[in-house]
Amino acid sequence: MTDPIVRLFGTPARLKVLRLYLLNDAEAFSIPEAAGRSRIPKDVARRAVAALVGMKILRRRAPRGGGLYTVDHRFVHREALKAFLRATTTLTDAFIIRALRRAGTLQLVILSGLFTGAIESQADIVIVGDRLDERTITATIRIFEAELGKELRYASFGTEDFRYRLGVYDRLIRDVLDSPHRVIFDKIGV
Repeated sequence: MTDPIVRLFGTPARLKVLRLYLLNDAEAFSIPEAAGRSRIPKDVARRAVAALVGMKILRRRAPRGGGLYTVDHRFVHREALKAFLRATTTLTDAFIIRALRRAGTLQLVILSGLFTGAIESQADIVIVGDRLDERTITATIRIFEAELGKELRYASFGTEDFRYRLGVYDRLIRDVLDSPHRVIFDKIGV
């Protein structure tokens, strides 16, 4: 069954593009950049942007902007729509763990920052494991970013490196553990 939010906004691509622009409303994106960040084909992104421009949610930047689109701050329901998208945009813990398991043997996954509303956190996801493939982790994070419409900050460590950093009170690890966080997978007892 299709996600009700997708049905409300027409297509999954339009929803991804809308999330990208509204949740990053201080930035402007070209159609190829929006397509890449949303992980959809350029022609699909072009149609989604055209539909959103037609609804007056997005606007094209000044002629010198060279094909950049941004949120139209005159759109009356911008903040309400942004709050709605933020509240309905989630990735399940099971989906995150299943996706990250492809990168290696997971030992610990901590969510903070964007996932918990802790703005001051230096990382949104901390991944600890053995034989982790950084390219797979990066590709997986890009998938999460496309779903969330927001860029994620992440850190990955080998198990022994993480234990050492935890023991010497590493600033990044302490920052994540001292700010609001959720441990969604733990085999090392943090």
